[in-house]
Amino acid sequence: MENQTHVVTGAFGYSGKYITTKLLEQGVNVKTITNSVKRFNPFGEKVKAYPFNFDKPDRLIETLKGVDVLYNTYWVRFNHKLFKHSDAVNNTLILFDAAKKAGVKKIVHVSITNPDKKSHLEYFSGKGVLEEALINLGVPYSILRPTVIFGKEDILINNIAWMVRKFPFFGVFGDGEYRLQPIYVDDLADLAIKEGKSFENKIIDAIGPETFTYRELVATIAKLIGKKRKIVSLSHGMGYFLGWIVSKIVGDVLITKEEIDGLTADLLYTKSAPAGQTKLTDWIKENSENLGKIYANELKRRKDRERAYHIEN
Repeated sequence: MENQTHVVTGAFGYSGKYITTKLLEQGVNVKTITNSVKRFNPFGEKVKAYPFNFDKPDRLIETLKGVDVLYNTYWVRFNHKLFKHSDAVNNTLILFDAAKKAGVKKIVHVSITNPDKKSHLEYFSGKGVLEEALINLGVPYSILRPTVIFGKEDILINNIAWMVRKFPFFGVFGDGEYRLQPIYVDDLADLAIKEGKSFENKIIDAIGPETFTYRELVATIAKLIGKKRKIVSLSHGMGYFLGWIVSKIVGDVLITKEEIDGLTADLLYTKSAPAGQTKLTDWIKENSENLGKIYANELKRRKDRERAYHIEN
C-alpha cells in the first residue's frame, strides 16, 4: 500500500482517527476531508485536512483526484438544529458522486446493521438509501455494518458507565432483552483497511465477539467498574423522559425516541459471525478505573470544531 493515497473522512474524530493511524503505520499517504479543518491535528504534517465542500462539488472532486481508497465514516447520530439525517444523506451522495468522477478506485463505507430504506426510522432508512446508492455507483465498495463501536472516545458505553456511577438505579426500556454486539474501534479500523486492499464488493456485519442484551450490558458495565446498581424496567415514554432530564442537565442529547425504537426493535443485532476479536468485557476491565468518570458530550464535540476530540465535560 506504500505510495498510495487514501482519504479518510473525519481523521481527527473517532473511528477515522484509528483508521488514519493504522494507514500511516503502513506507509500510506493520507489526506482527510472534514467539517473540522481547524480541529487539533494529532498527525501534524503527515495528514493534510481539506473541507468537505459539499456545496462546491468541483473542489471536492479535485481533493479526491489521485486517491486510491476513500474511507467514509461521515454521518450524524440524530436530528438537531445544526444538522439533520437528511442533510447527511444528501451530502454523502455528493461525496460518492465526487469520488466516482475523481476516479477513486475503492470506497469503504461505514453503515449500520439492518439498514432499510423503507424503515420509519431515519437513521436506518438513510443508511439504506446510501448503501443502495453505493452499490449502484459503479465503484468497487465494501460496506461495514457495525452496531456499537467502543473505545476511549466512545459515547454510548462511556455514558452508560457515567450514569451507573452517578445514579442509584439504571432504567432500561421495557424488558431490556434486545441485543447489541459491540465492536472495538481498533478492530473496525483493521477491518476497514483490510477491505481497502481488496477490489471485491462486500457487505460485512462488523460486529464484535460478544452479544449482550441491553440489560446484560448495563449489568456487566456496573459489575466491572465496581458499582452495584438496581436495573429497573421503564416504559419507553418514561425512559425517554428521564433521558430528556439528564440531557438538559448535561447540555447534550443523551437518547432520542428513534434510538429507543431502533434499539428495542433488535436492530443492533445480527446472526452473522463476529468480524472483530476484542471482547468488550476485556476492554472494560483494562479501562475500568476511568470509564464513565466524565460524561462524553457529543454536542460539545460538534460545536467546538477546534479542540481535540476526546471525552471532556
